[in-house]
Amino acid sequence: MTISARPSIAHPSLSALPGEAGQLAVYDWAMPANQPLGTVLLVHGLGEHAGRYAEVAAHLRQWGFAVRAYDQHGHGQSEGPRGDMLRPGSLQADVCRVIEDTRQRPALKDAPLILLGHSMGGLVVARTLAEGLGAVDAAVLSSPALGAFPNFLQKMLLATLPRVAPHLCVDNGLQADFVSRDPDVVKAYKADALVHRRISTGLAAWILDNGEKTLHDASEWAVPTLLMYAGQDKLVNAQATADFVHAAPQAVVQAQCFEAMYHEIFNDPDRAQVFAALKRWLLARFFA
Repeated sequence: MTISARPSIAHPSLSALPGEAGQLAVYDWAMPANQPLGTVLLVHGLGEHAGRYAEVAAHLRQWGFAVRAYDQHGHGQSEGPRGDMLRPGSLQADVCRVIEDTRQRPALKDAPLILLGHSMGGLVVARTLAEGLGAVDAAVLSSPALGAFPNFLQKMLLATLPRVAPHLCVDNGLQADFVSRDPDVVKAYKADALVHRRISTGLAAWILDNGEKTLHDASEWAVPTLLMYAGQDKLVNAQATADFVHAAPQAVVQAQCFEAMYHEIFNDPDRAQVFAALKRWLLARFFA
């Protein structure tokens, strides 16, 4: 396996925006040398944080894009109980708040805006678009959480608990060894003080319900989207993603499955393939 040559990794500046249930930590990487081709807003997955996307940001900046990200409610450096959400719809409201703030920035307001969501962040992006919230020009979904692997007992619990105790938090059950095929990535993930293993019953139910809703809405998909996912994903159900691709309009959704990879395709030893596919799609979509 070959490892992608890494561009220079820089630290972002941090600021805060008011979210639905407290302050959101917002990351801004340095602007590219020339007028940005567009802005990519990164939306991270369950239990992690936006700081883990520094290499993704470095590649995007190298290609000429401005890059922003934020820690979702209850994650990273944002406020809120770990792994919880205020109410159904609050995660979409938060991403819309960051979109609005991005559109107001003079250097960014007239450039294309692309959402890039990974895992649960991919589902947040998908629901934001499916519900017609937040004006964006395109989306990239990375191993989106369109389906999970709940057992019978978990399904039974999630049918009742979210109604009576939506903020009850438990271990999220994610097996860290299946985050990436790169053992160094797994080691860093386990040692990261900002990574947590919490999920509320309300958030778990939201993920399951809205994955199904997104599959149901696939035939009506209207936003240009690149969907990239891992063939050996043990954390989300890759078959649900394949079903979405089959149902979505081919003129709108372009998909690529990386058959050998685990969940975090941007952290795979062969991630050069992933970055090449992302760059090719972004430049062809907007700047051919």
